[in-house]
Amino acid sequence: MVNFDENLFMFEKLKLQVTDILKTPHQETNQKLQAICNLLKDNVPYYDWVGFYFRNGNKEELILGPYAGAPTDHTTIPFGKGICGQVAVSNQNFVVPDVKAQDNYIACSITVKSEIVVPLFVNGENIGQIDIDSNTINPFSEEDERFLEYINHEISNIY
Repeated sequence: MVNFDENLFMFEKLKLQVTDILKTPHQETNQKLQAICNLLKDNVPYYDWVGFYFRNGNKEELILGPYAGAPTDHTTIPFGKGICGQVAVSNQNFVVPDVKAQDNYIACSITVKSEIVVPLFVNGENIGQIDIDSNTINPFSEEDERFLEYINHEISNIY
Protein backbone atom coordinates (compact mmCIF):
# COMPACT_ATOMS: atom_id res chain seq x y z
CA MET A 1 0.00 0.00 0.00
CA VAL A 2 1.12 3.55 -0.73
CA ASN A 3 2.31 5.50 2.33
CA PHE A 4 0.40 8.76 2.79
CA ASP A 5 3.23 10.74 4.48
CA GLU A 6 5.86 9.56 2.01
CA ASN A 7 3.62 10.58 -0.90
CA LEU A 8 3.03 14.06 0.50
CA PHE A 9 6.77 14.59 0.87
CA MET A 10 7.42 13.21 -2.62
CA PHE A 11 4.69 15.37 -4.17
CA GLU A 12 5.95 18.54 -2.45
CA LYS A 13 9.45 17.87 -3.77
CA LEU A 14 8.12 17.18 -7.28
CA LYS A 15 6.03 20.37 -7.25
CA LEU A 16 9.21 22.39 -6.89
CA GLN A 17 10.82 20.52 -9.76
CA VAL A 18 7.75 21.02 -11.98
CA THR A 19 7.84 24.74 -11.24
CA ASP A 20 11.53 24.85 -12.17
CA ILE A 21 10.84 23.02 -15.45
CA LEU A 22 8.05 25.43 -16.37
CA LYS A 23 10.30 28.44 -15.67
CA THR A 24 13.08 27.13 -17.91
CA PRO A 25 13.80 29.85 -20.46
CA HIS A 26 14.27 29.17 -24.16
CA GLN A 27 12.42 25.88 -24.10
CA GLU A 28 9.30 25.07 -26.11
CA THR A 29 6.09 24.14 -24.26
CA ASN A 30 6.19 20.55 -25.57
CA GLN A 31 9.77 20.17 -24.28
CA LYS A 32 8.61 21.33 -20.84
CA LEU A 33 5.64 18.95 -20.90
CA GLN A 34 7.93 16.09 -21.94
CA ALA A 35 10.25 16.90 -19.05
CA ILE A 36 7.28 16.82 -16.65
CA CYS A 37 6.15 13.44 -18.04
CA ASN A 38 9.65 12.03 -17.57
CA LEU A 39 9.94 13.49 -14.08
CA LEU A 40 6.64 11.99 -12.90
CA LYS A 41 7.19 8.59 -14.48
CA ASP A 42 10.71 8.35 -13.08
CA ASN A 43 9.85 9.51 -9.56
CA VAL A 44 6.39 8.22 -8.68
CA PRO A 45 6.74 4.42 -8.42
CA TYR A 46 3.16 3.66 -9.50
CA TYR A 47 3.04 6.13 -12.43
CA ASP A 48 3.85 3.69 -15.23
CA TRP A 49 2.65 5.86 -18.14
CA VAL A 50 2.32 9.64 -18.01
CA GLY A 51 1.02 11.70 -20.88
CA PHE A 52 -0.95 14.68 -22.07
CA TYR A 53 -3.87 14.69 -24.48
CA PHE A 54 -5.07 17.95 -26.02
CA ARG A 55 -8.22 19.01 -27.82
CA ASN A 56 -7.65 18.90 -31.60
CA GLY A 57 -8.68 22.43 -32.59
CA ASN A 58 -12.47 22.63 -32.87
CA LYS A 59 -12.85 18.90 -33.40
CA GLU A 60 -14.42 16.82 -30.64
CA GLU A 61 -11.35 14.65 -30.26
CA LEU A 62 -8.14 14.53 -28.30
CA ILE A 63 -4.68 14.10 -29.75
CA LEU A 64 -1.73 12.67 -27.89
CA GLY A 65 0.92 15.13 -26.79
CA PRO A 66 4.14 14.49 -24.90
CA TYR A 67 4.25 11.27 -22.87
CA ALA A 68 6.61 8.95 -21.03
CA GLY A 69 6.13 5.20 -21.05
CA ALA A 70 5.36 2.54 -23.58
CA PRO A 71 4.15 3.71 -27.01
CA THR A 72 0.39 3.73 -27.46
CA ASP A 73 -1.84 3.24 -30.49
CA HIS A 74 -4.31 5.70 -28.94
CA THR A 75 -3.02 8.88 -30.52
CA THR A 76 -6.52 10.21 -31.28
CA ILE A 77 -9.45 9.72 -28.89
CA PRO A 78 -13.01 10.86 -29.69
CA PHE A 79 -14.82 12.83 -26.99
CA GLY A 80 -16.84 10.44 -24.82
CA LYS A 81 -14.70 7.37 -25.62
CA GLY A 82 -12.56 5.86 -22.89
CA ILE A 83 -11.61 7.62 -19.69
CA CYS A 84 -9.84 10.49 -21.47
CA GLY A 85 -12.78 11.04 -23.81
CA GLN A 86 -15.18 11.09 -20.87
CA VAL A 87 -13.08 13.71 -19.04
CA ALA A 88 -13.09 15.85 -22.19
CA VAL A 89 -16.90 15.93 -21.90
CA SER A 90 -17.40 15.99 -18.11
CA ASN A 91 -14.59 18.43 -17.23
CA GLN A 92 -14.13 16.38 -14.05
CA ASN A 93 -11.29 14.29 -12.65
CA PHE A 94 -11.77 10.58 -13.26
CA VAL A 95 -10.09 7.99 -11.06
CA VAL A 96 -10.39 4.35 -12.09
CA PRO A 97 -9.18 2.05 -9.28
CA ASP A 98 -9.58 -1.08 -11.46
CA VAL A 99 -9.83 -0.73 -15.23
CA LYS A 100 -11.42 -4.19 -15.53
CA ALA A 101 -14.48 -2.84 -13.70
CA GLN A 102 -14.87 0.09 -16.13
CA ASP A 103 -17.22 -0.33 -19.10
CA ASN A 104 -15.92 2.51 -21.29
CA TYR A 105 -12.21 1.81 -20.84
CA ILE A 106 -9.79 1.80 -23.80
CA ALA A 107 -7.05 -0.72 -23.06
CA CYS A 108 -3.62 0.69 -23.83
CA SER A 109 -1.73 -2.26 -22.38
CA ILE A 110 -2.64 -5.52 -20.69
CA THR A 111 -0.41 -4.48 -17.77
CA VAL A 112 -2.48 -1.39 -16.91
CA LYS A 113 -4.61 -1.92 -13.80
CA SER A 114 -5.75 1.62 -12.95
CA GLU A 115 -5.90 5.13 -14.39
CA ILE A 116 -6.33 8.74 -13.32
CA VAL A 117 -7.18 11.59 -15.68
CA VAL A 118 -7.27 15.25 -14.63
CA PRO A 119 -8.46 17.99 -17.01
CA LEU A 120 -6.27 20.96 -17.92
CA PHE A 121 -8.07 24.30 -18.01
CA VAL A 122 -6.85 27.55 -19.55
CA ASN A 123 -9.06 30.58 -18.91
CA GLY A 124 -11.87 28.24 -17.82
CA GLU A 125 -11.71 26.14 -20.99
CA ASN A 126 -10.77 22.45 -20.95
CA ILE A 127 -7.89 22.29 -23.45
CA GLY A 128 -6.62 18.84 -22.52
CA GLN A 129 -5.65 16.58 -19.68
CA ILE A 130 -2.93 14.69 -17.92
CA ASP A 131 -3.40 10.93 -18.06
CA ILE A 132 -1.63 8.48 -15.74
CA ASP A 133 -1.75 4.70 -16.09
CA SER A 134 -0.59 2.40 -13.34
CA ASN A 135 0.24 -1.29 -13.36
CA THR A 136 -0.95 -1.37 -9.73
CA ILE A 137 -4.57 -1.81 -8.65
CA ASN A 138 -6.03 1.21 -6.85
CA PRO A 139 -2.86 3.23 -6.10
CA PHE A 140 -4.36 6.70 -6.62
CA SER A 141 -5.50 8.81 -3.68
CA GLU A 142 -6.92 12.25 -3.18
CA GLU A 143 -3.31 13.42 -2.83
CA ASP A 144 -2.62 12.27 -6.40
CA GLU A 145 -5.63 14.26 -7.60
CA ARG A 146 -4.52 17.43 -5.76
CA PHE A 147 -0.95 16.95 -7.04
CA LEU A 148 -2.05 16.56 -10.66
CA GLU A 149 -4.45 19.50 -10.34
CA TYR A 150 -1.51 21.58 -9.11
CA ILE A 151 0.60 20.52 -12.08
CA ASN A 152 -2.16 21.37 -14.55
CA HIS A 153 -2.72 24.74 -12.87
CA GLU A 154 0.97 25.55 -13.18
CA ILE A 155 0.98 24.41 -16.83
CA SER A 156 -2.03 26.63 -17.57
CA ASN A 157 0.14 29.63 -16.71
CA ILE A 158 2.40 29.03 -19.73
CA TYR A 159 -0.47 28.91 -22.25
